[in-house]
Amino acid sequence: MVESKVILCVVSIQTIYAGNFLLTKLAFDVGMNTFVFVFYRQAAATLFLAPIAIFFERKTAPRLSFSTFIKIFFLSLFGITMSLDVVGVGLKSTTASLGAAISNSLPVITFFLAVLLSVNMCACKCRMEKVKIRTSPGMMKMIGVSLCMGGVAAIAFYRGPFIKLWHLHHIHTTFHSQITPTNTWIKGVFLLLLSNTTWASWLLFQGRVLNIYPSKLLLTTLQCFLSTIQSFVAAVAFARDPAHWKIGWNIRLLSVAYCGIIVTGVTFYMQAWVIEKRGPVFLAMTTPLITLITLLISVFVLGETVTLGSVLGAVLLVGGLYFVLWGKTKEEQRAKMACHPNLDQEKPCEESSPEIIN
Repeated sequence: MVESKVILCVVSIQTIYAGNFLLTKLAFDVGMNTFVFVFYRQAAATLFLAPIAIFFERKTAPRLSFSTFIKIFFLSLFGITMSLDVVGVGLKSTTASLGAAISNSLPVITFFLAVLLSVNMCACKCRMEKVKIRTSPGMMKMIGVSLCMGGVAAIAFYRGPFIKLWHLHHIHTTFHSQITPTNTWIKGVFLLLLSNTTWASWLLFQGRVLNIYPSKLLLTTLQCFLSTIQSFVAAVAFARDPAHWKIGWNIRLLSVAYCGIIVTGVTFYMQAWVIEKRGPVFLAMTTPLITLITLLISVFVLGETVTLGSVLGAVLLVGGLYFVLWGKTKEEQRAKMACHPNLDQEKPCEESSPEIIN
């Protein structure tokens, strides 16, 4: 039952993020400032989450120490504010499809960061990644990561011939295939990769913060609140024209409401729950679904023309995803078999193997 809930949760998360790329790109295409957009979405998320968090967790919330507050502040600064500001500039320089494609580098970045941090964080109860390359599960993980890297490279750098899969009236002309200057394209790719690096760090270190402050809803709300203040400072610094702050009943408001309430407000809490149950790398490995869902929406709803490189890349990403999950499943089965002969040893086995489901 827990396993099916986790799978349903991660599919919902990635579907929401696919809509995030499409609506965010639309808002930028109609002239909305990227830094102002981040501030508005974080403010909307805070206003949405604050009353809910106070109502449900005000009596059970642990004491917030100064050291914990500082950790949450920097977690918000580098994992949320910086990541959203950087991805906004990168997405404005590229396309929604590319943004969704580059997001698939997140599993690779998270995987290597988790391995590097596993030695220093072995005493932490959060689930860091362990890799035994000489075992078959370890080899499956490495093959899966390689396929993900190949899929990202194919979608980002190989376009190939155009494939028209669906013909209907386009909702928005900015989703037509465009030829972007090479230097702008490279800049966008670099910024999107940088954003994924900060996001991967957030996935990993949030698991550590959850151990000392386990109230997921309050933690999510506090991060959104701190990110609102941080993004406001950045927006004032980079968007001094008052016209950039105007927002009406249009696609800007829709994008801000969706990204603030649904993406930031709802999925941040869902991600915290998934990280607690299955670990940060499991969540990161499901990001190829964003590309597939974005392509489906772009083709069948927006009428976007896809390229051969996008199709090949999507196939590689799906293959990489299943190889990694296959490897993780094999590791869990071996860990459970090792614990099964002696039920009294169950708890120590869970602590020694970060892949066992509680």
